Amino acid sequence: MDEHKENIHVKDVNVKMANTREDEKADAKSCSRLCPSGESASQVSPSQSSGDFSHPVYKEIALANGHINRMSKEELRIKLAELKLDTRGVKDVMKKRLKSHYKKQKLMQSAAEGGPTDTYYDYICVVDFEATCEEDNPSDFLHEIIEFPMVLVNTHTLEIVDSFQEYVKPELNPQLSEFCVKLTGITQSMVDEADPFPAVLQRAVAWLQERELGTKYKYAILTDGAWDMSKFLNIQCRLSRIRYPHFAKKWINIRKSYGNFYKVPRTQTKLSTMLEKLGLKYEGRPHSGLDDSRNIARIALRMLQDGCQLRVNERMHAGQLLSVPSSAPVEGAPPPHNPHSRE
Repeated sequence: MDEHKENIHVKDVNVKMANTREDEKADAKSCSRLCPSGESASQVSPSQSSGDFSHPVYKEIALANGHINRMSKEELRIKLAELKLDTRGVKDVMKKRLKSHYKKQKLMQSAAEGGPTDTYYDYICVVDFEATCEEDNPSDFLHEIIEFPMVLVNTHTLEIVDSFQEYVKPELNPQLSEFCVKLTGITQSMVDEADPFPAVLQRAVAWLQERELGTKYKYAILTDGAWDMSKFLNIQCRLSRIRYPHFAKKWINIRKSYGNFYKVPRTQTKLSTMLEKLGLKYEGRPHSGLDDSRNIARIALRMLQDGCQLRVNERMHAGQLLSVPSSAPVEGAPPPHNPHSRE
């Protein structure tokens, strides 16, 4: 439901991007090999001139950044190949990937510590609901969730390790529109044979609990945009007369993370565009919730591989969508529990 989500009328969805400062991911396995002597450290930001960023390692990183910025696309591809890194993607993506590699290597060397990935969470749970829709949704249209998919990403092994999917029976408008069926591939019989949302949510919660998320392992929800939580889940909980689940009140909006990390405008953060810019192709059926979730997970994995520190950047509070500033403490989602009835 990627592009169709853009047409949803919702007053509070278009929030301003959080002013997160994503440090440029650049480093030197051997900075002297990449940066000829005598180059200026013009890439050092004002904030790096004092405090933690006054360490000499940041000057070396800045020198590497400056050299990488002057490399051609073919030079970037050759260097990535030498380092056995992914050579796919547009020039800016390859540039970011190389910078990330050198920064990570140099900081690991400086701190005498390392790991397969630099992340805040053990797992990321990708959610991309499908909901009832019309070709021209009126402003007061109430979307009901009809597919509840989740894809689990292990941030340490950088793999998709599990998935959950159930269809949901809509109750307010039980008959799917022809447009909705064609868009999502979800047929009338699929939803007729499904359970209402509260029962499906219970099984989704049980699935998360069985994997010890929020108890043994730190995790976060990740979505493609703000709509899934602030619009679809919010409306569905009201229609089902249950409280909004606490574990879903904060999430990673990958569009914001992608735009901030690769320094691209919002217009270049649609699912199809993100895949294309990363040199990836969509796998599966577009607008299938599970297939969309898997492709979003592939983008998240590539971003982690490129050095992005994915972290929560949006939240719901008193029914309103808010941004989470980068200065906020990093917390995992709480243990999942079934929400109480509103009655």
